[in-house]
Amino acid sequence: MTSVCFITQGCSANRSDTETMAGLLKEATFDVVDTVENADIVIFNTCTVKNPSESTFFRELEKIKIEHPYKVIVIAGCIAQSDPTHPILKNYCLIGTRQTHRIVEVVEEALNDNVVHMLEKGEMPPLNLPKLRKNPIVGIIQINLGCLGACTFCKTKSARFTLKSYPIEDIVKEAKVALSEGVKEIWLTSQDTFCYGFDIKTNIVELLHSLVQIPQDFKIRVGMGNPDHIPKIKNELIEIFKHPKIFRFLHLPLQSGNNQILSDMKRAYTTEEFDSIVADFKKAIPDLNIMTDIIVGYPTETEEQFFETLSSIRKHSFDSINISRFWPRPGTPAAELTPLSGDVVKHRSTVLTDIFHNISTLQNEKWLGWKGKILIDEKGRDGQWIGRNYAYKPVILEGEFSLGQEVDVQIVKTEKFALRGKA
Repeated sequence: MTSVCFITQGCSANRSDTETMAGLLKEATFDVVDTVENADIVIFNTCTVKNPSESTFFRELEKIKIEHPYKVIVIAGCIAQSDPTHPILKNYCLIGTRQTHRIVEVVEEALNDNVVHMLEKGEMPPLNLPKLRKNPIVGIIQINLGCLGACTFCKTKSARFTLKSYPIEDIVKEAKVALSEGVKEIWLTSQDTFCYGFDIKTNIVELLHSLVQIPQDFKIRVGMGNPDHIPKIKNELIEIFKHPKIFRFLHLPLQSGNNQILSDMKRAYTTEEFDSIVADFKKAIPDLNIMTDIIVGYPTETEEQFFETLSSIRKHSFDSINISRFWPRPGTPAAELTPLSGDVVKHRSTVLTDIFHNISTLQNEKWLGWKGKILIDEKGRDGQWIGRNYAYKPVILEGEFSLGQEVDVQIVKTEKFALRGKA
């Protein structure tokens, strides 16, 4: 049996694509394995969001070419879609972000030494495809492809394109299939979940209302959504976030605490609008777990503007922050700007990271002594298990448990990035 392994980078949307491609290949009698050494075919599912991600891919590709020169290689994902004429890529089989349902065809061409590039943008992969889940209790569903933004720093749009949403009935059907297969968490993912449905005259609130009516016992994690879409649906979104089947977890990227930088980035909201959204959510749901994203060292960012970002971080006391140093992505407007000195960007990143670590420690201390149920959704190291409470806070447990198990715990210790519980 011909064997295949995946090397997957990036977001949960990429992970979902990998699970679908793996499911299709398994159905076509390929053996899906975990290691390059045991595979005849290596499929890279790539990410183009940052320079380090791209550099890591090219390093890994070169390493495999040297160490395993007879492996068949296929390149999928955002790099394949956005940069197919790259001198290194053009000699490989490429499969784009909207062609994942054709992976078996591409792999068979690669096995026959034919170089094909399946990069058409017009169609949407069906949702009802077989999946080989990395985590059997987590069902990742892409609710839409693309977004409505035009951020100056982002290359992902060239790989995922403009917004195309799946119908609510298709998503609900896919969720029911996943739940029937033992899934306990449904992750809704896309490049921007809060613009879901605007192209098909619906929205994320209507989708969530349909999903929570499914009678099984499960939780929904809503993936990252941009602030500029929330005013259209804010009150209804806040209300549905109170539903017990939805994790009280909001991933809302700020990117900068200064309005001029937000404008330079072509982010379609102001800090005041962001503050108002967070305030309204926290007023209605005080124990909401809020994650944000910050870009440090955008080329036009001054020291004073950076300090405004720090003030914003202190004001909101986010539970978690994705901190990214600015990277000029080829082909984006921001790449044409004169970058700040690397030392300046590094220093700002360090300052922000230190402040966040202090805030995260304090935020977690609020959970000390909490008692309640968690859902075990991950196997940790050294016999540990990781579960999530209703606010999607990670809780580390030691003992004999199993994936998907619901456990009553008490938080006995808090750490910078996790809570420790006792059953």
